[in-house]
Amino acid sequence: MRYLVISDIHANLEALEATLQAAGPYDQALVLGDLVGYGADPNGVIDVVRALPTAAIIRGNHDKVASGLDSVESFNYLARQAIEWTAAALTPGNREWLAALPHGPIMIDDFTEICHGTPLDEDVYVFEEMDAVRAIRSSERPLCLFGHTHVPAMFTLGSAAAAASGMAAGMMQLDVTVPVQGSPFEIDLTAPLHYLVNCGAVGQPRDGDSRAAYGILDTNARSLTIMRTTYNLALAQAKIVDAGLPEVLAQRLAVGR
Repeated sequence: MRYLVISDIHANLEALEATLQAAGPYDQALVLGDLVGYGADPNGVIDVVRALPTAAIIRGNHDKVASGLDSVESFNYLARQAIEWTAAALTPGNREWLAALPHGPIMIDDFTEICHGTPLDEDVYVFEEMDAVRAIRSSERPLCLFGHTHVPAMFTLGSAAAAASGMAAGMMQLDVTVPVQGSPFEIDLTAPLHYLVNCGAVGQPRDGDSRAAYGILDTNARSLTIMRTTYNLALAQAKIVDAGLPEVLAQRLAVGR
């Protein structure tokens, strides 16, 4: 099975369309939440995602707030302005669909599960090593794919990694690659480890690279490749400004922050 892994589209239709074109053929998509928020095309993005051949779609924190399931109290000033605009812009049908999305984690198969933040809490950000360890230990599959941070990253935990570094038998070692650099970035999933991987954000990267990020998971080859693609950034920026959203939301797209 060949999966397209996409997360944090954030109403950036141009980035989503470029990603789908760059990804080439795939069997099914895994959508890890935050379809809306920040960008100017929430309905367009939802319409495209709803038409995709998907194995699973889960909600993100912006999806919850935009659909009325959660309050804006935890959002900063910019995010609050954007999500209030988004909630007003959504069609009734898309708002209902968004509200009905399940939260993670969802088990995809015997090897893979997906979540937005972590398996324990969909709203937690994984940046620190202890957060990664807790996320991995709470996962039920060898590979856990997550989003939410907008930063491509890979964490591995296991006795095989410890043995390779000369640690005593039975001890566990966390290996961290944050942020993942280079495109394509290929991950061999054949080692007997636990993997926690973020393939990055389609619509609003925050690792200093403005290109849309996505992943291709090949379950037959046991490999995951993190990819980047350019998109019509100027058009996405112009739509944000024309919609009356804060101009800084357009500016940050260009710097990947």
